[in-house]
Amino acid sequence: METEKHVFYTHKVNYYETDKMGITHHSNYIRFMEEARLEFLKEIGYPMQRIEAEGITSPVTAVSCEYKRSTTYDDLIEIDVSLKSYNGVVLTLSYVMRDKNNGDLIAKAESSHCFIRENGLPIAVKKHFPGMDEVLKSLVPAGKTDRK
Repeated sequence: METEKHVFYTHKVNYYETDKMGITHHSNYIRFMEEARLEFLKEIGYPMQRIEAEGITSPVTAVSCEYKRSTTYDDLIEIDVSLKSYNGVVLTLSYVMRDKNNGDLIAKAESSHCFIRENGLPIAVKKHFPGMDEVLKSLVPAGKTDRK
């Protein structure tokens, strides 16, 4: 098993992502997670374009975010994304968001995703996309899968 893979993605808060109080609206952190997830997939050799070219999509099945500190326009948020668990059907990623300038914790979050064909039916990644399955399995932290 490979060592745990961390991908770092930086998002600069745009003015339109803030509310009337000048604080980044909470819903935008979910978008930042999506940006970081796409970067993670690209870094492991499976950018979304490649996955979709195989006729596979990866919808969100669950998301959670624990907010620790607010951000404002022009702040740089560094997002550390890593694979939390993978069982061949469901992929769960972990996100730790920090202020890039001072390291303050902004939020901790997770998102889970399944894999489906364009017709909406779920697939077993091992059967339909074995290369990606092997890469994901190699990145699972010890004890974080129910795969044999």
